Amino acid sequence: MGYGIRILIEGPRACFTQPEMKAERVSYDVITPSAARGILEAVYWKPAIAWKIDRIEVLNEIRFDAFRRNEVAGKLPYGKATSAMNKGISITLVATEQRQQRATLYLKDVAYIVDAHFEMTKKAGETDTPEKHYNIALRRLRKGQCFNQPVLGCREFPAKVTLADESVELRDGFYSDVPEKDLGFMLYDLDFSDAESPVPHFYRAVMRNGVIDVAGAAGEMVA
Repeated sequence: MGYGIRILIEGPRACFTQPEMKAERVSYDVITPSAARGILEAVYWKPAIAWKIDRIEVLNEIRFDAFRRNEVAGKLPYGKATSAMNKGISITLVATEQRQQRATLYLKDVAYIVDAHFEMTKKAGETDTPEKHYNIALRRLRKGQCFNQPVLGCREFPAKVTLADESVELRDGFYSDVPEKDLGFMLYDLDFSDAESPVPHFYRAVMRNGVIDVAGAAGEMVA
C-alpha cells in the first residue's frame, strides 16, 4: 500500500458510458474506478507512480436525465491524416454527410468522495520517492492545478476536484442509511498488457451505506 489521498469530485453532469451500449450512450449509476483514476491522473501523473482506487462514497442521490444531439458518425483515419500533413495536401471530412442523432442518458448533480493511493512503478528513478510525489500531489490539489481538465466521463462534463482534508466540511451521503444496494457489474479498468488489444475487467459494485469497497472487490474481477 502506498501513500493514501482523499478527494471530493463534483459536477452538474456525468456520463460513465456502459461499453455494451453501442448505439446510444447510457451511463453507469456511479463513477467507475477507471474514471476516478483518470481524474487523479489529470491532476498529477508521472511514469514513476500508478494510482489505485480504494473506495468510492456516493454523496448525492443517483438521478438520470437525457438529451439528444447531432454527432459525426466517422472520423479521419490517423494514417491518412498524417500522410496528408506530410505531403502538404488537404483532407476533409464532410460533417453534413455523416451527421447522426444520438441519445445520452447521463447523471445529474454528482458528488463522490474517492479514497485512493499510489504505488511506485518500475520506471521510478533514484530521485523518485513516495514522499516527493505525495507532497506534489497534495500541493497541486490544494492549488487546483491539473495537467488537463478533469472530466466526468465525457470532455463536455468538467469535474471539480478538491482535496478532502480537514478544511473541507463533508456532509452525510444520501445512501448512508441504506444497508446495501447492488449496482451490478461495472467496468473496473482496462488491462493494457497488450496495447493493441486492451482487455476490459469488470467488478460487482455493491454499495453499502453509500460506500463501494473498490479495493475489496478488485480480487473478484472478471474479464
